Amino acid sequence: MSASVVWLFIFVLAYWTYCIAWGVKGYISSRTASDYFIAGRAIPTWVFVLAATATSFSGWTFMGHPGLLYRDGFQYAYASFYAITIPFTGVMFLKKQWMLGKHFGYVTPGEMFSDYFKSDAIRILVVIVALFFSIPYLGVQLRSSGFLFNVLTNGMFSVNVGMWVLSIVVFVYVASGGLRAVAYVDTVQCLLLAGGITAIGIIGISYAGGWGALNQGIAHLTSIDKKLTADGYSHYIAIPGVIQFVKSGPSALGGAWTGIMILSYAFALMGIQSSPAFSMWSFANKNPKPFAPQQVWASSMGIGGILIIFTAFQAFSGHLIGADTKMLEAGFAKDIMKLGQDLMTMPGKQGMIVPALINLLSDAAPWMVGLLAVCALAAMQSTGAAYMSTASGMLTRDIYKHFFKKDATNVTQKVVGRIGVAVIVFSALIVATTSTDALVLLGGLAVAYGFQMWPALIGICYWPMLNRKGITFGLIAGIIAVTCTETIGTNWFGITAWGRWPWTIHSAGWGIIFNFSIAVIVSALTQNKESLAHRMKFHAFLQEHAGLPEEKKGLVKVGWVVVIGWFFFAQGPGAVLGNTIFGNPTDSATWLFGMPSIWLWQIIWWALGVAMMWFLAYKLEMSTIPSKEVEALVEDVGDLAKAKT
Repeated sequence: MSASVVWLFIFVLAYWTYCIAWGVKGYISSRTASDYFIAGRAIPTWVFVLAATATSFSGWTFMGHPGLLYRDGFQYAYASFYAITIPFTGVMFLKKQWMLGKHFGYVTPGEMFSDYFKSDAIRILVVIVALFFSIPYLGVQLRSSGFLFNVLTNGMFSVNVGMWVLSIVVFVYVASGGLRAVAYVDTVQCLLLAGGITAIGIIGISYAGGWGALNQGIAHLTSIDKKLTADGYSHYIAIPGVIQFVKSGPSALGGAWTGIMILSYAFALMGIQSSPAFSMWSFANKNPKPFAPQQVWASSMGIGGILIIFTAFQAFSGHLIGADTKMLEAGFAKDIMKLGQDLMTMPGKQGMIVPALINLLSDAAPWMVGLLAVCALAAMQSTGAAYMSTASGMLTRDIYKHFFKKDATNVTQKVVGRIGVAVIVFSALIVATTSTDALVLLGGLAVAYGFQMWPALIGICYWPMLNRKGITFGLIAGIIAVTCTETIGTNWFGITAWGRWPWTIHSAGWGIIFNFSIAVIVSALTQNKESLAHRMKFHAFLQEHAGLPEEKKGLVKVGWVVVIGWFFFAQGPGAVLGNTIFGNPTDSATWLFGMPSIWLWQIIWWALGVAMMWFLAYKLEMSTIPSKEVEALVEDVGDLAKAKT
């Protein structure tokens, strides 16, 4: 057994001990159902800031993101802005959901939506979306952890064995401690995720020879690239236009990441904080105080900066130190990795870039290999744990308690919740073990499904015109549209008129087009004065407690301009300007600061994105404590919400 494997087991053991300790502590402190499912509405500020950040950025950020950047270049790197667009969803909705949860005593989003829209159908749809999101997303994370252990232990554990063993500990601390245990474990997982990505980026650029060598290497890489855009630019440093009207996005000339594709893909990732799980995160806080620092500083600035800089270091250094045989053959790289083949011919393809960089330290610093492996493991488990806990809460409260056992006691609800965690984990493991192809297909659907909650959230937080029928039919249409424009539509349902992501529009984009359009049309045709009056009570409450002061109302128009402008140029059609504005992609001598124009453009718009988030969260007070104290109409006493007299 190598020294690096020994260190791997040591760090994993220490990490597991911490996880189980919080599971035990959470078990002891979870006296009521509210304690178990939403931590008694008492998650401290610093815990939420770190835990919500860890939940937003999963093992896919740690392993998959650098891999796709390695394969597709800076045209894909626009996806790094999900460090801003994911919490942008939180800015839009978390504060108002917290206010409703505190005032009316909601524990799950199903309770909130069904009360607002007076519909059990919406309650069931929310649970379905939660399960569609949680099970495949969790399966992807768990299988990735098994794959990582397989690689870093030199095949000592098969992918499936590693996956099942690593999943046991997650199940134990989540099932025993509930959301409180998840939150406190997530705090460490957030630090490990951010620190691990940064450290691996430093490893990569160090072996590549530093900043100057990296940029020179990028220039060499583009000079031998055969995959060009319509303008003749290397796909590594240019996006292939605004849109391409092709049958399938991946078949687009010069790569799939057109301006419209980047924008619609951002929509998909925004589904993470619009998913039902994050509604429960909002309910679990004492107040909205943690929302703004999490959204602006921890996510947008912290994780955003790490992704824009250090994942680029990881991806492009790989091309320069042995992962790319074409670069080796051209004499533009050194074979430091000693892979013996091109990275893209290996079983994990681009997903191997991070393990390959970690393994560079096997001889020089084997303890670091073990530590970085635990960083990756923590990243993979951070999101999965939260979705296990919140999905089981929805199964318990929205299905078991609401439809079968309205007088269920605290003990019964906690037991059913723990059974729900087991069912969700087991389902994810079965899918991940028996059908890896299905897992990939379903995993691609997860975040796009989560984004389909946007119209419902817009309705409950901002626009009372959207009613029960509109939201119900719209959500169903959105789910169908997402399914039909992903690979699953072709593979499982035999759709051949189009492929995956037609017209270089991501499935989340197609879903929201149908979802929101139908929601608006059906709502306009089926308005009911009595139902509208009921919904207006919620909006009157929100306006009373979170309305802007008169002197700030003029800033709302500024906010619209800022948001639309940022999305257009940073994440949409205007991003095409970044190809050439700071230098000719085909002539590295013209590159400002020696950097490809597209990378400098991304750094600038990342900084502007942080400023935008600050403006929305703080200046427009979209994530600050309400101006008027929110009084709870009901208290969570055991399992029953009893009205105050």
